[in-house]
Amino acid sequence: MPRYVITGTDTDVGKTIFAAGLAGHLGARYWKPVQAGLEGETDSQLVARLSGGRAHVFGEAYRLTTPCSPHEAARIDGVAIDPARLALPEGHGPLVVEGAGGALVPLGGDLLFADLFARWGLPVVVVARTALGTINHSLLTLEALRARHVEVHGIVFSGAPNPASEEAIVRLGAVRHLGRLPRLDPLDAPALAAAFAAHVDTGAFA
Repeated sequence: MPRYVITGTDTDVGKTIFAAGLAGHLGARYWKPVQAGLEGETDSQLVARLSGGRAHVFGEAYRLTTPCSPHEAARIDGVAIDPARLALPEGHGPLVVEGAGGALVPLGGDLLFADLFARWGLPVVVVARTALGTINHSLLTLEALRARHVEVHGIVFSGAPNPASEEAIVRLGAVRHLGRLPRLDPLDAPALAAAFAAHVDTGAFA
């Protein structure tokens, strides 16, 4: 069954929106192992809502109070993140796992999310903005993942079309273009499902 990790080139690039669309499309299990910041709607709650109830959402391994890098949020909360608690959930069926921030976000000690991705051994989807700076951020993310022998399934863009930047990233990064999700207003389950079907290469996730 398909199992994917979703990471971003930075924070707030739209990876949770994409993860919700993918989990809803596949009727997948969804897991956000570390949530940093508990005010308002968490990423797990957002995925549950935006997937239209089609995703089975697991509880986080760590729920940290402060909206910052997990290693610092854990320090503030007086918690030590134990990598043993970050093993992939067992069970059958499609699985979508979402990291926090970008691929090189620290979890504690010398452990980065990219190192965790390498341990999991699942293909990774990179979500990138289309705005200025995306070429540099995207290519650096791809290099960091491949340096750890992480399989990159492809890249998804978020935002207004930017053909020149998208083409450069795909060509220079030797990565598959999986689609581009536009900004949605309103952002709800029906709108996301329609946009996902129209703008994402769903066949790449069969």
